[in-house]
Amino acid sequence: MLWRLLAGVVTAFSVVVLGLSGPANSQGYPQKTVTIVVPLAAGTGMDVLVRLYADKLQERLGKPVVIENKPGAALMLAASMVAAAPPDGHTLLVSTSTVMAINPVLYKKVNYDAQKDFTPISFYVKSPFILVVNNDLPVKTVPELIKYAKETQTPVTFASTGIGTGLHLAGEYMKQRFGLNMTHVPYRNTGQSLADIVAGHVKMSFAEAGATLPLIREGKLRVLAVSASTRIPTLPDVPTFAEAAGVPDFEVVSWHMLFAPGATPKEIVQRLNGDMNAIMADPEMQKKITGIGLLPVGTPSLNEAQKFIVSEREKWGSLLKKLGLQGTQ
Repeated sequence: MLWRLLAGVVTAFSVVVLGLSGPANSQGYPQKTVTIVVPLAAGTGMDVLVRLYADKLQERLGKPVVIENKPGAALMLAASMVAAAPPDGHTLLVSTSTVMAINPVLYKKVNYDAQKDFTPISFYVKSPFILVVNNDLPVKTVPELIKYAKETQTPVTFASTGIGTGLHLAGEYMKQRFGLNMTHVPYRNTGQSLADIVAGHVKMSFAEAGATLPLIREGKLRVLAVSASTRIPTLPDVPTFAEAAGVPDFEVVSWHMLFAPGATPKEIVQRLNGDMNAIMADPEMQKKITGIGLLPVGTPSLNEAQKFIVSEREKWGSLLKKLGLQGTQ
C-alpha cells in the first residue's frame, strides 16, 4: 500500500516537472536569452530598427534580448535557421515580403515552408519605395510618366537591385498594371543603379527611401511618388502613387514582421504581440521609425497580419508566374 502511495506521488511530481519544463509552457516565459535573427548585415535599416526595439523588449521580458545577424542566400539563411529552432519563443525571426511571399515562388528550392514554419508576432513597419526619374526625362508627374511610357517607341528603362527583388517587382507591377513600354535593367546594388539614373544611362526606378533622399535633396533626381498607401514624413509634399495615378489600391512596399517558429504556443505569441504593440505605439519609437524612412503601421492584430501576408503571397506569386519567373532562381 505504501509502495503504491509513493509511486503515485512520484508520478504526480514527474507530471508537474514535465509540465513546467516542456516547450508548451508559457507561464515561465522567457526562461533564457531571446535571440532575434536578422537576415541582413549589421548597420542596415532593418538591423538599426530591430536594435531599437530589442532594448525595449528586453526591459519588458526581464531577460536578455540579443541580435544575431545571418545574411545570405537571398535572406533565406536566417529563415531556415529559425524554422528549425525549438518553438519555445526564444528564437525569433525578422522577415520581409522577399522571404515570405516572393522567394517561395521564385526559387526552385527553399529550405522552409513560409506558410507552416512561421507564425507572425508583430507587423510593425512598411518599407516604402520612392519612384525617381532622371532629371532630363520629360515628365514631372506620375500621369505624365504613364502617358510617356505608353506612347514612346523606345522602352523606358527602369533599374532594380536584381531579378525577383522587391524593387524589380514594383517596376513590373507598374508596367503590367498600366500596359507600359518598359525594360528592366538589373544592378548589383542600389548605389550603382541610382548613379546610372543620375547619369541618364537608365531612366527611372523604384528605390529605397534612405538611398534616394540625399540625391533628391541635392536635385540630382526627380521624385514623382512614394509607393506606400500613405505619404511619408520625410517627403510630405510627395504624393502616393495611388493619389497621383488615381488608383486607390496601388501599393508596392516591402515590410518588416517579427515571426516565431510555427508551433510556438499561442500564449507566448500573444505575450510577445502585446509587448511589441506597446513598444511600437510609443510616439518616440514612431518618430525614430519615420526618421529612417520607414512607416509605422499601427498595431494590427495577429489575424490582420496573417491576412496581409496571404494577400502579399497572392500579389507577388501571381506576378512572378505571369512574368515566367517561377522556379527560375
